[in-house]
Amino acid sequence: MKQIGIHLIIDAWNCPAHLLDDPDRIRHALIEAVAAGGVTLINLCVHQFSPHGVTATATLAESHIALHTWPEFGYFAADLFFCGSGNPQQAMHLLKTALKAEQISVREIKRGLDLTDKLTG
Repeated sequence: MKQIGIHLIIDAWNCPAHLLDDPDRIRHALIEAVAAGGVTLINLCVHQFSPHGVTATATLAESHIALHTWPEFGYFAADLFFCGSGNPQQAMHLLKTALKAEQISVREIKRGLDLTDKLTG
């Protein structure tokens, strides 16, 4: 397989609810994660739900970061897909620290092309 990217799937628990329900804090955390990961931000969208919760997406030149929060459970889910340059593990560590997650689970998926198969399309 020719690897073209790394995809991290993150579940994080035991986060302070007030951090997970603060769209400005989430925006700042994503901007810091982009910088820590060494990637290029194209667009950032942050949405506050009612009565609580935030969803944020960072479109990157190298792919994306998506973050969804459930303050009532002290939980967030994040999806980091980096292709080409960048360090998704550094970006993930920044999010964990910024949102004060006490416990995380990270699944890493190597993304790419199986060069033994002929591409059709």
